[in-house]
Amino acid sequence: MLFSSMTFVFMFLPILLLLYLITKKELHNPILLIASIIFYAWGEPRFLAIMLITILINYLAAINIEKFKNKRKQILILTIIINLGILFYFKYLNFLLSTINDVFHSNINFIDIIMPIGISFYTFQALSYVIDVYRGESKPQKDIYKLALYICLFPQLIAGPIIKYHDIEKQIDSREVSFERVSFGTKRFIVGLSKKVIIANTMAAIADKVFIQEPNTFPHIVAWLGAFAYSLQLYFDFSGYSDMAIGLGMIFGFKFMENFNYPYISKSITEFWRRWHISLSTWFKQYVYIPLGGNKKGLVKTCINLGAVFLLTGIWHGAAWTFIVWGVFQGVFIIIEKIFNIQEFDKKPHSIKVNILRHLYCILVFVAGWVIFRSENLQYAISYLMNMFGILDLDKEKFIYTVSYYFSKGDVIIFIFAILCCTPLFKNMLYVKSNLGRIIVNFWLLILFFISAASLVANTCNPFIYFRF
Repeated sequence: MLFSSMTFVFMFLPILLLLYLITKKELHNPILLIASIIFYAWGEPRFLAIMLITILINYLAAINIEKFKNKRKQILILTIIINLGILFYFKYLNFLLSTINDVFHSNINFIDIIMPIGISFYTFQALSYVIDVYRGESKPQKDIYKLALYICLFPQLIAGPIIKYHDIEKQIDSREVSFERVSFGTKRFIVGLSKKVIIANTMAAIADKVFIQEPNTFPHIVAWLGAFAYSLQLYFDFSGYSDMAIGLGMIFGFKFMENFNYPYISKSITEFWRRWHISLSTWFKQYVYIPLGGNKKGLVKTCINLGAVFLLTGIWHGAAWTFIVWGVFQGVFIIIEKIFNIQEFDKKPHSIKVNILRHLYCILVFVAGWVIFRSENLQYAISYLMNMFGILDLDKEKFIYTVSYYFSKGDVIIFIFAILCCTPLFKNMLYVKSNLGRIIVNFWLLILFFISAASLVANTCNPFIYFRF
């Protein structure tokens, strides 16, 4: 089930919210757990068993880590292997077989595997729980239903943000539901829905028109247009989902961490990754980077640790060489900035000219990275980037479409609006305190909701990009 669907917006959510508000607090967790299971099983019920097995494995592991303290490390390692083993089988096995076939010119048959939606997200949440118990940061959850609620809570189940167990442990037992929280959560949900339906889907249509063609069959300006359109699509698709997830969490009494903080205003790739997919970045920092030694063992070791983290970040995003190369690409710039101590440079005041140049550098890097991320294979990515930078021989006889085919007048308006929304210009919109200000904001949100609803009725919504991760 998609957040941006008629079924969710006009049936699932209203019924669940009404049931939640008219029942006693003691029934809130069971209601949310049942709703989350229905939500996940709506499209592919066969994958539900895999998630339930994951819950059971980690439930038993945490209890045994506390019970058998002399073997707690072995239990943790075994649990991590099992969790990652399940993830590897469904997400990476055929990629490994394909790579073996390519390298050794073999002909190993692929296995008919369909990856469960959201497996990367709920696997990382399960690992967070077991590791927190091992470290003594959390107690084992003796109530399996509460642990199940943590892992499969529907707002963040299939596309994040990745919620760490120690951040939400107390909220599972006790949380406040009030009119103010429901109201604010609803507004946050509408903002996210509008990002997805109005902006991301419009940008997706532009990007798809470009990326479906061979890179030598359209001019340089179209290559840049497609790259920028996809960059905006990805940001508003994923940040829109995060806004909806955070808003839904607030409606039901939960407080989830922010997942995006205007990453496209960054002046370095280091800053970009402090602002982009924050829940994933902090997960890798707490459970991979710091355990490897972080920045405590000298510059060389720090660079190796950073390289390992971004290699894993690329692998986490998908079973394809484009994702791996994209992760390495990001890591290279992070390491270069670490060597030149970019964080200290950031603390000093700089002229407007220097800041503009730094911002342009950052845009160039992440847009080029998104081209790699979006491409079907590395050959396509390289050719596309060569087109962007004017070093690809173009077949002008195949220039079938003009720029207006890719970019209509209506798209121009959405494009400009999207760029404005990439900045903190509207950051405090939902926090306006004056009566007039709130009336204006509420009226504006109502308009956005009706436009989004009209798009849903027209059946123009697309699946979220991050569902496949």
